[in-house]
Amino acid sequence: MNVQEKYQLWLDNVTDEELKKELEQMQADAVKKENAFFKDLEFGTGGLRGILGVGSNCLNVYTIGKITQGIADYMNKKGLKRVAISFDSRIKSHLFAKRTASVFASNGIEAFITEELMPTPFLSYITRELKAEIGVMITASHNPAKYNGYKVYGSDGCQITEDAVKEILPCIEGVSEFLVECKDFNDLLQGGKISYVPASLTEDFLNKVLALSNYSLSNLSVTYTPLNGAGYKLVPQALKRAGLVNLNTVKEQSYPDGNFTTCPFPNPEKEEALALGLEYAKSSDSDLLLATDPDCDRVGVAVKHKGEYKLLSGNEVGVLLTDYLFNVQKERGTLPKNPVVVKTIVTTDLVKKLASEYCFEVVEVLTGFKYIGEVISNLEAKGERNRFVLGFEESYGYLSGAHVRDKDGVNGALIISEMTAYYKDQGLTLIDKIEQLYAKYGLYEHKLLTYTFEGASGNAEMKRRLALLRSNLPDEIIGVPVANCIDYLTQEKYPLPKANVLSFELSDGCKIIVRPSGTEPLIKCYLTVCFDKAKNAVRLRAYKGFLDKLFAND
Repeated sequence: MNVQEKYQLWLDNVTDEELKKELEQMQADAVKKENAFFKDLEFGTGGLRGILGVGSNCLNVYTIGKITQGIADYMNKKGLKRVAISFDSRIKSHLFAKRTASVFASNGIEAFITEELMPTPFLSYITRELKAEIGVMITASHNPAKYNGYKVYGSDGCQITEDAVKEILPCIEGVSEFLVECKDFNDLLQGGKISYVPASLTEDFLNKVLALSNYSLSNLSVTYTPLNGAGYKLVPQALKRAGLVNLNTVKEQSYPDGNFTTCPFPNPEKEEALALGLEYAKSSDSDLLLATDPDCDRVGVAVKHKGEYKLLSGNEVGVLLTDYLFNVQKERGTLPKNPVVVKTIVTTDLVKKLASEYCFEVVEVLTGFKYIGEVISNLEAKGERNRFVLGFEESYGYLSGAHVRDKDGVNGALIISEMTAYYKDQGLTLIDKIEQLYAKYGLYEHKLLTYTFEGASGNAEMKRRLALLRSNLPDEIIGVPVANCIDYLTQEKYPLPKANVLSFELSDGCKIIVRPSGTEPLIKCYLTVCFDKAKNAVRLRAYKGFLDKLFAND
């Protein structure tokens, strides 16, 4: 079916007034039609993510229904009977969650849905606790307000595997958006086909997070912003129960708001998202600023150091947490035998230097926290779950326990706070500590470059440029020989799934990793250098020039 045929199908069948109006407005706009209908939203191990609006390539009640009907068909074929559902603060998240629950329940699948928005890690938790075979989280994580998404989890609380995707995808593709079984939500709720998640599980989740605490927060002052997202209740509750008395919240961002009025790009990796929080931190003279993204699985950090607030990267926080947890657990006598730290392949190798000193195993996995979750599940299957100390990724995701199988912003906010308190009692800030680690192990610096390819033409161009690089692998980059090139689509050396990732390890120890985003129209490039400050800056500029020639659109 071509674009015009798909457009006409939607025009003939859409009954939602808002979406019908959008269809009529794009009637004479070929570009808008192309972008809305050139493909269906792509479903993968991260579920899917798209711009809100009308069309097969956007998120709306019809595409939500199609995806859910396909998963319901898959579940019924497999004899799977129960699903858990939650949602964040984004525009239409609650509507999409109710639609999801209604479709599952209409297909004979028992559906549990949270009564209010909750963090993504809570969805991972309840999927396991309720013994659901599938979990669904309506969220687009840290994307701008025009996006929403649909994350799918397996019974282990991890996002679903490639094998599950291969089985689910044909079921989704076999569904028409306009032939979905969906009865009224309230009728299904009253009839017992849909149930709200018991409130007791929220308390259980908080208790599991608090059980991971290692140090008192009584000496600390913290400013916190949930960036108008799902962390607005559980993060403050966890911090206060852990002993934090001096907690300030950013008023304008402390309630759910999918428009993200004061932070249009609610990504705690970005300094501009923390601007208002930094103002609050300065006015209250807080030791620490914490920011969680809209679904509360990532944590951004700024610390007061010599009267100014300094932002820490996800790599730096992960290394600091590793060092802290090994120190404090050694002191408390709680460090497990044969400990394990898990990181993704695009995350800093500095942690490997710590491993040689503290004698722990570093397990490397592909990008995506589900792979960290799988390591925990594998340890659990061998009766070795307690070996897991920390999992982290450079994109501000942390987990120090096995209570969930995804990054956890509630857990992350707590352990970052206690780490800050621990070093404060020693007269140190986190900046002091990371500088000590750099002095000892080398000045590792990292940079993430992103190149955007939006719409149908952009999608095709992104694939073309990646294919061109793969067919013309460089022997040297800016004059430095490539010592090791790893194509994760074809490599057999490491026990990892196939992935569209290229890694270039240079002869001087630098590294460049290139991959397309699984959820956004981006090529992501991860740069690592480790010299002195001046040489690092020169190298990062040179690598950017090299990559701009490959991927920049100007």
